[in-house]
Amino acid sequence: MKNIFLLFGALLLITACSTDLDQSPPNIASSDSLDDFTGVLNAAYYYQLGSTTPMAVMGEFRADNAFMFEAPYTEFDTYGPNLTTMEDQFFGPFYTALYKSILSANNVIENSVNATEVAEAKFLRALSYFKLVQVFGDVTVNLSASPSLTDTSILVRKPAADVYNNVIIPDLQDAIAVLDAEIVDGRASKYAAQGILGKVYMAMGDHSSAVPHLAAVVNGASAAGIALKGDFDEIFGAANEVANSEIIFSTQIVSSIIDEYSFASRFWNWFVGDDSKSDFPVDPDLVAAFDASDASGGGTDLRRAVTLHTDGTTAIKFPKEGGLGSEHDWIELRLADVILLYAEALNETGSAASTVLPLLDDIRTRAGLNSLTGTVSSQADVRQAIADERRLELAFEGHRWFDLVRTGTVDAEMGESINSNFHVFPIPVSEILATKGVITQNAGY
Repeated sequence: MKNIFLLFGALLLITACSTDLDQSPPNIASSDSLDDFTGVLNAAYYYQLGSTTPMAVMGEFRADNAFMFEAPYTEFDTYGPNLTTMEDQFFGPFYTALYKSILSANNVIENSVNATEVAEAKFLRALSYFKLVQVFGDVTVNLSASPSLTDTSILVRKPAADVYNNVIIPDLQDAIAVLDAEIVDGRASKYAAQGILGKVYMAMGDHSSAVPHLAAVVNGASAAGIALKGDFDEIFGAANEVANSEIIFSTQIVSSIIDEYSFASRFWNWFVGDDSKSDFPVDPDLVAAFDASDASGGGTDLRRAVTLHTDGTTAIKFPKEGGLGSEHDWIELRLADVILLYAEALNETGSAASTVLPLLDDIRTRAGLNSLTGTVSSQADVRQAIADERRLELAFEGHRWFDLVRTGTVDAEMGESINSNFHVFPIPVSEILATKGVITQNAGY
């Protein structure tokens, strides 16, 4: 049954107009004539597809896990103004797809009488805005199914803090209050919403607010059927995706369903070196990080063999063998991610190392490594240990750059002083031109 809702969503494509915010879906019936919004909700899920490859590339190639070989893609590693040249392949599809998901979600929120549908739509709207804010900072906010086509003031970008506090957090709180804890492949759940809300608070630097939400997922996981897989290689690959106990929420991908940008769901291509822009994408710094983990962990870090090819130049976490490459789902949230964030939040709010470090034990044992309990004690050392663990556990899942930005460690980890203007990415120039400058560009671009 996997991806049935994507098929329905694909039937509800929304044609872009002058901008991606000024849209009345011409091939979706008027909300006045609809009494079943299942298809519209499915469209909101479907449009998440367009965000997967851009998030993968931005999260890994902007950071120290991967790098590009071919100009102008090498601009990802130079931290200057020229990333705008990659709009058509990355920032434009990302922006367009998420605002279409938002528009579909708005339609459900405004018109459906099904409380679960509305809660799922609020989850998807919050997830979309969270991705947009992480990538662009201040963004345009549209909470209407029928935005004005003449009032351009609604296009003015809102401060990221306002988007967090007035849209993302309330939507996730509403979703948590309604959604069931049961994990159903590809659908929003209570713990998916709670885990994302914890991530949101962490991105905001509000660790104390993150703690109870992350704790709720960690402590409620077992009863909801959520658990770490016994072997690291059981998490990834198309054959492992159905009813995977560790995956709390994923954007589902199937080769028979192509999104509006035919390349936008092929995130794994970039990691295995199938694109000539980066034939050997793995940064040697990541290989060195695995070496360091071997040396300090008392064994061989078993995650290396699942993450990297034996020659250390390509990433195989999402393998292409067996004709299943195009079937890889994009993991938005899994339990190990939540556990590591929970440990980080506890450390940042003053919990002792003896309380924090045992949380990492199951993850490290699975990786063939010794416990860190008793080896480090200062808050700074625990902070670094958790950051190192996140890097190796979540490599090539799109987290690295956004982790560096939210923890303020970009310069330290990248080994250079990077202007904070380039912690975010450029607004698509096409949106700026279409709105005659009402939507503005990020500083530095």
